[in-house]
Amino acid sequence: LLQRHMNYLPEVEEAAERLWRDADLDIDRVYSGLVDYLQREHAIEVRVVPAEEGQPMRRYDPEKRRITLSEVLPPRSRRFQVAHQTALLTQTEVLDSLGLDDELNSESRALRRVVLANYFAAAVLMPYEPFLASAKEHRYDIELLAHRYRTSFEQVCHRLTNLRRPGNEGIPLHFIRIDVAGNISKRFSASGIRMPRFSGACPRWNVHAAFLTPGMIRVQLSRMPDGVVYFCIARTVQRASGGYNLPHTVHSIGLGREVRHARQMVYSDGIDVDNLEAATPVGVTCRTCEQMDCEQRVFPPMQHPLHVDENVRGLSFYAPLMRKG
Repeated sequence: LLQRHMNYLPEVEEAAERLWRDADLDIDRVYSGLVDYLQREHAIEVRVVPAEEGQPMRRYDPEKRRITLSEVLPPRSRRFQVAHQTALLTQTEVLDSLGLDDELNSESRALRRVVLANYFAAAVLMPYEPFLASAKEHRYDIELLAHRYRTSFEQVCHRLTNLRRPGNEGIPLHFIRIDVAGNISKRFSASGIRMPRFSGACPRWNVHAAFLTPGMIRVQLSRMPDGVVYFCIARTVQRASGGYNLPHTVHSIGLGREVRHARQMVYSDGIDVDNLEAATPVGVTCRTCEQMDCEQRVFPPMQHPLHVDENVRGLSFYAPLMRKG
């Protein structure tokens, strides 16, 4: 649904803008403004509760008309979760009107509502027009935008991919999130870059190398198999689940666009984006990649037969052993 609409849903954007007016929100008091709005207009209480084993991060009790948030959520996550629940409670018509042409089972329809509520929450925390103006003014400086809008690095990256309003567009971006095992949990492409549907992304891509330098932004010119060069940035993000004995989830976020847009990003400063020969060859997955001289190849490409010469060992087991035809 999101890819088909290029990650821009005007109905959701307009609903978020209406809420801003109805709840009289501003950047400095989004959380308290939403809490007051829910209490005043819908008699719904929002309460932060102590962390307990097995307790969800957010729960809505329709009988008590109460939203409870775990104390382990940082302020930016509390804001997001309240905005998300507000969408589920007040924007039913909007959430249910999108994608009705799809033949979905009940679980898929519920998942769609969750995804659209996430979109709505981001649009509330980072309103389209001022957020795009800030992004252009500061050349897509993600960390600065996160400070200004009291959001996380990942939330800003997500929101930057939504900026496709006709007549007032941001630059087209792709977005990917992976874990340390290479599993892809989020992906979207407005830049035109091809991404693997599941796991197994090319290890040459800087979204993997970001795990080697936690918290630091890595920059890469990436040449894909079709010859197009992309300007890509990547950084790890960490989500704490509570106390010392609980696991801490680490992901790597990748964001980028075609290199011709690179100068619009602050991360291109000091990078020779005109030297396309310096771009790192990157594939989609080993199974479909045509680059035979890769030292990190772990599978033979499915387009060509495998020929094994037991007397030759190249950069990798498969690298010198392919013959086209």
